[in-house]
Amino acid sequence: MTDSKLQHYTDSIHYELEQTARLMRILTLQLFEKLEISISPDEYFALDTVSINAGICQRDLAKLLLKDRANTGRILNSLEEKGFITRFIDTKNNRLVKKMGITEAGLRELGSINKKIKRYFDGITKKISTEEVDRVHEALKKFRLDLEKNVNMNI
Repeated sequence: MTDSKLQHYTDSIHYELEQTARLMRILTLQLFEKLEISISPDEYFALDTVSINAGICQRDLAKLLLKDRANTGRILNSLEEKGFITRFIDTKNNRLVKKMGITEAGLRELGSINKKIKRYFDGITKKISTEEVDRVHEALKKFRLDLEKNVNMNI
């Protein structure tokens, strides 16, 4: 497309990313319902993130999940009630902060969910090669990291 032609939003990468993200969200909700997974997708994302970031505080988790702290707190309360995470007081920069870690029950639940959904998510990308998936992944990561530099996240 040349600069002299007007590019419509629906012809942009922004549109494609937004629509793809929305469809993935819907698919994930439908999949969790179909597979009768005991936690919500948001709880799953939080549990997975805590599992690889032991000792993370709520504010940092909220930033990684792109959720406000209140919503993140509700998700964490639910995970704690289910026995999947534990929260504890620690210090960060000489301040008391609540940090969290995943429990054995949380690890088992995460492993069970990952086994259930892997086949379905692998099927989504089966029509494109592994190399193409890797290239898209790397391109999206670069795009996201650049966006993070320009987006003011008040979390």
